Amino acid sequence: MSKLFNKNFLLLWQGQFVSRMGTQVFLIAMLAWIKDTTDSGIMLGTISAIAGAVAIVLGPFCGVFADRNSRKKIIVVTDILNGILMLALGAAFFFMPHRMPMLIVALFFTSTLSAVVSSFFGPAISAAIPDIVPKNKLPGANSMGMISMNISAIIGRPLGSQLYALFGAPVLFLINGVTFLFSAFSEAFITIPQKLPSKVKESEEVVANFKQDLVEGIKFIWSNVGLRNLVIVSAALSFFATAVILLLPFYLEDTLLLGQSWIEWYGYLTSIFAVGSIVGYSIAGLLRFEKEKRAILLVTLLLLDAVLYGALAFVRDIYIVGGLAFLSGAFGGFVIVNIMTILQATTQSRLRGRVFGALATIEGAAAPIAMALSGYLADLMDKNIPPIYLACSISMVLITSSMLFFKAFRQFLVFDSRELKDKDDIQPDIRPPIGEQAIFPVD
Repeated sequence: MSKLFNKNFLLLWQGQFVSRMGTQVFLIAMLAWIKDTTDSGIMLGTISAIAGAVAIVLGPFCGVFADRNSRKKIIVVTDILNGILMLALGAAFFFMPHRMPMLIVALFFTSTLSAVVSSFFGPAISAAIPDIVPKNKLPGANSMGMISMNISAIIGRPLGSQLYALFGAPVLFLINGVTFLFSAFSEAFITIPQKLPSKVKESEEVVANFKQDLVEGIKFIWSNVGLRNLVIVSAALSFFATAVILLLPFYLEDTLLLGQSWIEWYGYLTSIFAVGSIVGYSIAGLLRFEKEKRAILLVTLLLLDAVLYGALAFVRDIYIVGGLAFLSGAFGGFVIVNIMTILQATTQSRLRGRVFGALATIEGAAAPIAMALSGYLADLMDKNIPPIYLACSISMVLITSSMLFFKAFRQFLVFDSRELKDKDDIQPDIRPPIGEQAIFPVD
């Protein structure tokens, strides 16, 4: 298994790519239907917050589950369940097209259940990748995974906006369900080498082991000062970035005065952002920087990304907004790959699932609050979005700048994963990633 694109990684990659294409189409349909039907920031924020809260509560438990059970089975079964959920949602929209209250309830119900299922999927995928590719190919594997996600966004989001105008939401929901099932079929042929812990028979012993694993993952993270600082700043940055992303539809329609064409421009802008992310991921996967230079570059990019959010408060030209979206994607993509690679390379296989699950919970804990609060503020301020964007930008700059005064945070950024000699010769001192917060559950 010396190649990056070995059979197992290729099957996983192609399955996820197709599923992600369907998911991007679905997200556009979901977003457009909610806004066109309710024009409510509170409604959009609430449905997003509920899905996010479910993922946060379940994150650590699902990480432990991924370490103690077959990751392949988790990946395949969760894709099948998500496919069934999306097909059922599409059927509900077909058979009850005019029963708006029922359809809104169906969206809440499906979004929540999909979040539960996806909470098991995420840690299993993150923990499995280092087991199916060589250790020295981890940066490339992370880059390819993120490139897959963003290529699907580049194609899927503009396509979704056009298909929504032609066919409406139900067809797009059904398409997403089919792509989940295709992904499950592709993943069924993967072999993931994983040493499972010995089975225990007594239910009390199962519960005790589960609690022990969960506590171990949280302690592993929290006992390292550099890691703890990074998690705190990640949660804070995620809070404000989530607010900016959630309010983008209202910014396009009410601030840039794009009218009903906002959905098309939303698709284009998010595609441009994805192109920028691919550039960032590719640079991170192909190039290596000296430790000190990399640290300076990462902090600089985080600060510039925050400034770009603030620039939206003053820009009224959609093409300039497109340029800002590209730069933001590139900056964020480079940062994410670098930090994710350090986390994967310095965490033992038996701990990865619970560590990723706990991290997702800690870092994402603020996201549902941001979603609900930003939706409420948008309605309260009569969709006057620029002041909200400016406040978010200033807060992000201050948070990032303040972390430079913490030595442990700086030491984390200069860590070099090339210093590691062997996958099992690991000193778990410092770690992990600034993740992207999704408005709805995605594959």
